[in-house]
Amino acid sequence: MLRQVAEGVLIHESEFCQSNAVVVHGRAGVLLIDPGVQDHEMACLANDLSDSGQTVVAGFSTHPDWDHLLWHAQLGVAPRYGTARCAATVRDQLSDPGAKADIAAHLLGTEIAGQVPLDLLGLITALPAETAQIPWDGPQVRIIEHQAHAPGHAALFIEERGVLVAGDMLSDVLIPMLDLNGTADPIEDYLAALRLLEGVAGDVDVLVPGHGSVGGADQVHARIERDRAYVLALREGHVPGDPRIGPSAKPGWEWVSDVHDGQAQRLARRSERDGTPG
Repeated sequence: MLRQVAEGVLIHESEFCQSNAVVVHGRAGVLLIDPGVQDHEMACLANDLSDSGQTVVAGFSTHPDWDHLLWHAQLGVAPRYGTARCAATVRDQLSDPGAKADIAAHLLGTEIAGQVPLDLLGLITALPAETAQIPWDGPQVRIIEHQAHAPGHAALFIEERGVLVAGDMLSDVLIPMLDLNGTADPIEDYLAALRLLEGVAGDVDVLVPGHGSVGGADQVHARIERDRAYVLALREGHVPGDPRIGPSAKPGWEWVSDVHDGQAQRLARRSERDGTPG
């Protein structure tokens, strides 16, 4: 079921990890951002759009994690965009003929095993480097590219609607997850991304994270500061006092503490090896 969060902007929240698909109405159809996870959910989304007389004219993947690269045949054949770096990362991932099988194997034993359509995974069109806006016939959607969490990650700011689509950042349930694979300074990458988001925060009325609850204007700065405090604590080797981990985590999200432990350990090993923080 689509839910309106601003004029011409609707979301569908997946049963899986509170994943948020975002629909933006344009003149000739809709822009669909991170369309969802499970087959039946995307089919339902396609039917809802069709029933309202809308077609998908463009798609966008905020970053190259598998759950943001999915698509469903009923959504049509509109171009699906990503930043140049995101698209290059996806090409590298899919150059491995076993990539889709690995994702399917990873999902075995979960509640969504066998329910994720992988045929159209990652068919992303790279936008030219430094592209500032999504090319489509609708409200201007500013691309805020950074390197936190994943290569070529993009937040999207729908300026006319005051909506910030944050990708896998600024969640009320997920902690900051750093890109620890081959980046020179993952801590500074994350802090730099938060500064970019802070630059538009004063104009945001609605915040849509990739996973978790939609926030209002009063939540934007609060979530930025909470993520910054978490990342700074990681850099200093402290235990973050963060409500998303430990006993205060929301029911069903207790596993986030394991994610925290894992990346804290990896950062500690990295620091010992390189002699640098994080």
